[in-house]
Amino acid sequence: MKSTFLNRLIFMSLAMLAATPLLAQENPAQFQARANARVAKALGYKSQWDGPTSGPAITKKNVVVMIGSDMRLPGISGLDASLKELSKSIGWQYLAFQTFGKAAQRPEAFSRALALKPNAIILAGIDAREVGNELQQAAKAKIPVIGWHAGPTPGAVAGLFTNVATDPREVGQVAALFSVVDSKGKAGVVVFTDSSDTYSVIKANTMIETVKQCQTCTLLGVEEMPFAAKPDKIKDILTGLVTRHGSRWTHVLATDDLHFNMMSTPAAQTILATYKLQGISAGDGPPAAYQRIRSGALQIGTVPEPLKMHAHQLIDEVNRAVAKQAPSGYTTQTYLVTNQNNSFHGGPSNTFEPSNGYQSQYKKIWKK
Repeated sequence: MKSTFLNRLIFMSLAMLAATPLLAQENPAQFQARANARVAKALGYKSQWDGPTSGPAITKKNVVVMIGSDMRLPGISGLDASLKELSKSIGWQYLAFQTFGKAAQRPEAFSRALALKPNAIILAGIDAREVGNELQQAAKAKIPVIGWHAGPTPGAVAGLFTNVATDPREVGQVAALFSVVDSKGKAGVVVFTDSSDTYSVIKANTMIETVKQCQTCTLLGVEEMPFAAKPDKIKDILTGLVTRHGSRWTHVLATDDLHFNMMSTPAAQTILATYKLQGISAGDGPPAAYQRIRSGALQIGTVPEPLKMHAHQLIDEVNRAVAKQAPSGYTTQTYLVTNQNNSFHGGPSNTFEPSNGYQSQYKKIWKK
């Protein structure tokens, strides 16, 4: 497909960037200080509400349909569960379709959704640029579409009312800076990514740029590891990397926790433990990532998504669209989870649940 080919070209450009030195780098001491400050902020307690404080009262009996990429993905299934629970609590009807990660399934999913004549559609984990025809059909039917990770950035995305997500550039930067802080400025990094995924490409690009700004760190390479890769291939990939890089390789930066799921085989874990490699993920913080961080096995950090809070924002954006009002413009803050703070914000339950009172804030907006 054209979009897949474009992503491949983007990935090749990332590989070229990895091999090309930056024209200017920050003084090592200044860069380390900035890295420490940014990581400290991302680790900080999230107790202050920084989202919207006004908006339309909740309308009754709306019908909302979510079209998700693949319910086997923890982020999609977690969002689905949160949307289902919240919709029931406010008296809305909620239905969900998935495309099983296959582009060929998208037209049928949209056709089924449009046939229900919902008040709005939520597009989750599917790039809006890859469903242009379907979005035109929704626009023709005057059905607003709100995205969740449906574009390269949060906020305005062509064809969508708005796109709800954390900023992938912020997420990639925080993950990379944590490798700098953890290594005291001496990280040897290999970045794992899936070039077919738009968010992974953006995160990988940011990771590369960030690591290369650290004069005393080394970007050893960028490794293509599709989310659908067979686990039995991971051992060969890791063996090849440790053979090439040896003790210079200190940190594994992955664009998604799914990469560490694939590295959870005994053979892969043995290699990672033998070479004392530290794993850091740029999202999305599923339960398995929290468990790995807590046990100290394979992974020391992740940048999670606040799925329940995003569900509230999605419903709020739907309500604004139905009321013919502008989007809220809200983007959630980036949060880094490590052993230092995983006892807060839902950590004991292996999820990111900010303690900023978002539920009561949205109830006030909705006049519930």
